[in-house]
Amino acid sequence: MKRVIQHFFQHNIFGWRVQLTALLFSLTLVFVFTSCIDEELNIDPNRPSAVQTPSLIVTAEKQLLDNIRSESASLRSSGLFIQQLSQVTYTSQSRYDIPFGYSDNVWNGLYEVANNLQEIITLNSDPATKDMVTASGAGRNATQIAISRILKSVAFSALTDIFGDVPYHSYGSDDPDFQALQQDPDNITPKYAPQSKIYADILNELKQAGDTLLRYSSENTFGGSDIIYGGNNLKWAKFANSLRLRYATRLKVKNPQLYQAHFSDALAKGVFNGNADNAVFTYASAAPNEAPYYRATVTANRRDFAVSLPFLDLLKGENPQLPVADPRLSKYASLNGSGIYTGLPYGLTEAQAGSFPATAVSLPGAAYSAPNYGEVLMEYAEVAFLLAEHNNWRQSDYETGVQASLAKWGITGSEATDYVATLPLASQRNVLNQKYIALFGQFLEGWSDYRRTGFPNFLIKRGDTIYTGTINGEQVTYTFNPLFGDGGVPSRLYYPVKEQSVNLENYQAAVAVQGNDVIETKLWVFK
Repeated sequence: MKRVIQHFFQHNIFGWRVQLTALLFSLTLVFVFTSCIDEELNIDPNRPSAVQTPSLIVTAEKQLLDNIRSESASLRSSGLFIQQLSQVTYTSQSRYDIPFGYSDNVWNGLYEVANNLQEIITLNSDPATKDMVTASGAGRNATQIAISRILKSVAFSALTDIFGDVPYHSYGSDDPDFQALQQDPDNITPKYAPQSKIYADILNELKQAGDTLLRYSSENTFGGSDIIYGGNNLKWAKFANSLRLRYATRLKVKNPQLYQAHFSDALAKGVFNGNADNAVFTYASAAPNEAPYYRATVTANRRDFAVSLPFLDLLKGENPQLPVADPRLSKYASLNGSGIYTGLPYGLTEAQAGSFPATAVSLPGAAYSAPNYGEVLMEYAEVAFLLAEHNNWRQSDYETGVQASLAKWGITGSEATDYVATLPLASQRNVLNQKYIALFGQFLEGWSDYRRTGFPNFLIKRGDTIYTGTINGEQVTYTFNPLFGDGGVPSRLYYPVKEQSVNLENYQAAVAVQGNDVIETKLWVFK
């Protein structure tokens, strides 16, 4: 009971994001653990027939997507950093003035997710509850734990990709540097684990989880409460192994031996082989469960984001690196008030942005803007591009990745075939440009890939011209002048301010090793 109370209150796991299912679950647990025996019904409430881990998993999945696709982690940071979005108003974030509150939101939200997933693991490991949680078709303990480990790995990968060294928790390792989520007793000053250790352990967590799910691949876990895969263990195993391709590739330069070992093993055990394998969390059309972008714009009655001019030029075939019109243009962008596609210059000052109203530029397209949009954690196209890179930029993998992305957005037949046939031949630049296009909406992963590879190499930097034209009858030229950083794309977000008061010693130790707590400090995995 102590852990449950800590889970919901002391660690503020849900806060204002609490969902009805989780609230009902927490109230049920309080009733179960505090009520006396009802002799008339001959029921012992202190020995419940089932603990509802399915209600925890659906909440944890939604929380995970809510956080990594939030305004703080995505729309007002990574989506701008990779210049697929531009700000219509209040443009300071596109000039890298990132409020410290964003770091608090991302940090708190992702640790809440990790705590929720760890609670599922604990309930499946504790002798007092492990038999109860398998009731009513929830699935065996081992597979509930495995799926939670996969999602927890995604949460921690986001944390380390955004901040660098962070407090980390592992199911399969007792490394003394892994001190996050410790509640027995509580550890409110955990060490920051080195990013090198975090990545190595994430790969191990995914390997072990995938192996477990393959062992029980014909079974179902969590059933319909699993929004991503409907409880299909085999698909979860493929997801775990596909994620290993992503995270192993992060280590291609830093740890080539580990890269090759995990890449080869994951391929042998099975990765995505079609869009039917994509890991997608589909939101609902009704409040309060609409997709993050819809809530940030339609629900909030705001038009803060447009498709950026550099990205729209790429899609229109007006970038010399890719002089081919992309059929995904109509999916990614909407027509402006004049019935044409017009990108919003990236990195305008607020005064300059006043000359580009929302009606004059292309906002994101209808599919992405829908309340029931399916947010993607990983898709087949990315797997194909990772294979292309692994195979020295192989043409067939490159074409497969493009075709998979086109099909995912509903572009098939001759339109897709003709586009692929006119693409420049596979090379590092051309493959990574297509990967960049395919990752639209998955902004955090696009930012991570840019930091790792330097592609696309046409992103705007300090002093570059961002617009030339006529404004109010005068010829003007605007250049990019970021407010913070070294002039290039930010490398990270600041640590939360509260870490300097609550966990100062470990914060200072991390900064001493990693570098100054500024947005231009390059993270170990991306150096």
